[in-house]
Amino acid sequence: MSPVFPTVREVLDLVPMRHGAPRLVAGNAGLDRPVRWVHIAEVPDIATLLGGGELVLTTGIGLPADDAGLREFIGTLADVGASGLVVELGRRYLTGVPRVMAAAAERRGLPLVELRRGTPFVRITEAVHGLIVDAQLTELRATEEIHQRFTDLSVEGAEPAEVLRQAAELAGCPMVLENLSRQVLAYDPAGENAELLLDGWEQHSRQIRPAGRTAYDPGSGWLVTTVGARGQDWGRLLLRWPVAESTPPTRLTILIERAASTLALGRLIRRDAEGLERQIHRTLLTALIDHSRPVDEVALRAKALGVVLDRRHLVGVVVRHRGDEPAAGPGADADPEAGPARLRDLAEAVGQAVRDAKLTALTSAVDDHAVGALLALPDAADEEKALAAFATALRRVRLDAAPSRPPATRTVVAAGSGVGSLREARRSLVEARQIAEAARRDPRDLPCYRLPHVGLAGLLHLLRDEPRLQTFVERELGALLAYDAQHPREQLLGTLRAYLEQGRNKSAGAAAAHLSRPAFYERLARIGRILDADLDSVDRCLSLHVALLALDAIRTP
Repeated sequence: MSPVFPTVREVLDLVPMRHGAPRLVAGNAGLDRPVRWVHIAEVPDIATLLGGGELVLTTGIGLPADDAGLREFIGTLADVGASGLVVELGRRYLTGVPRVMAAAAERRGLPLVELRRGTPFVRITEAVHGLIVDAQLTELRATEEIHQRFTDLSVEGAEPAEVLRQAAELAGCPMVLENLSRQVLAYDPAGENAELLLDGWEQHSRQIRPAGRTAYDPGSGWLVTTVGARGQDWGRLLLRWPVAESTPPTRLTILIERAASTLALGRLIRRDAEGLERQIHRTLLTALIDHSRPVDEVALRAKALGVVLDRRHLVGVVVRHRGDEPAAGPGADADPEAGPARLRDLAEAVGQAVRDAKLTALTSAVDDHAVGALLALPDAADEEKALAAFATALRRVRLDAAPSRPPATRTVVAAGSGVGSLREARRSLVEARQIAEAARRDPRDLPCYRLPHVGLAGLLHLLRDEPRLQTFVERELGALLAYDAQHPREQLLGTLRAYLEQGRNKSAGAAAAHLSRPAFYERLARIGRILDADLDSVDRCLSLHVALLALDAIRTP
């Protein structure tokens, strides 16, 4: 993007100026100064009438005759911020401007140009002013587009990544959104190498210190604005300006401030749902589980957020409420907000536990009932120790949050198998979620459930949606289930359960079923006829017991 005003270099390339056969005598370093206006002057004290940014045109007839006066004239133009001085030869100076004048202009970096051929100054002023007006109209249209674009994004409730994508598209420059800890929340490299852009970001960011809420830091080349609302700042939005010798145009300042306002508004809207950092964590965890983003991109974004996943031992962890936990308070079942509120509280507890245990992890809700965490450990040998520390910290956090809650049996912590690469992380996360599901009804109070802990019942729970398991249950128990449906008072399935759970001990089974032994024996005989099964056969009873466990898993929500 070009600045609003043309530069001295651009003015010298205009047709009316070229008609005058211009020659730069001094001040090459100032050729990229913006020209705000063109002023024609024939008096030595013209500087008092200037405001800065003017290109002064003169024939020289009113300039001082002595060297000291010429040096002072050039000095006053430079002091007031004039863009340059153009002298038409032929009236005062025939073959060239005085050497003392050129030397003074060179010292001050003020472009000094000779016009060796006569040309009407009015044509130059018309061309330059037309260029300025056209540029300002272009700037105005661009500003209107910026306001419209970000108004639409605000109305749509766009995510930070989309806001930055469109901002970078309008600016043509890389943009980064960071929190107050200098961790990257979102970015768009605008076609550049993202890895190079974010490499060592925190250290680099701490060296960017603009003077003001929105300001350009020329030392680093970043235009920066603070992001926040209602007196609560929570981040910075940065735009890298690639032209080191000039400041970004006003249009980019407007753009970055409008983008920051859109981000702040979106944060306010989503504040009650979840923090922005947690949203990014959720996006990355979901991407790993669903394969919705390339693994390399997830690793890069996680690293920018302060979570290094490359060359780490990764362990998926899922925490969820047990199935028999009551809702959070009287009448909460009827409150549609109760479930999301409980999930947010659990997500906050998991995040706090990760910090308390001094672990590094991506953490967020992974569905409507569970919170996931992908632990990134430096060594596989640390796995058991890290899981124990996390489980202990989580219990402490939850106990501190609600001291009256019964011992921490209301949540299940489950961990998948550790993996050595991010490409395998999905397997660990999915396994952890399945273990957590299977352990919901487990009567034990284990700090952390692993695959060996869920046993046969857990395995069947994991397979409960498998059609072949459901077919097996129907084949083994279908006739008995049909009989019970027609004779609801008898419920022979319960009799069979008591018999099998007591290790085929008929006396113990009768006691568990609260039946006399003759009645219990009679029911067993009837079950054997209905199922065409020998209930004294170990293999047959084993098959029936597995079918009962599978039926329980299928019926459990």
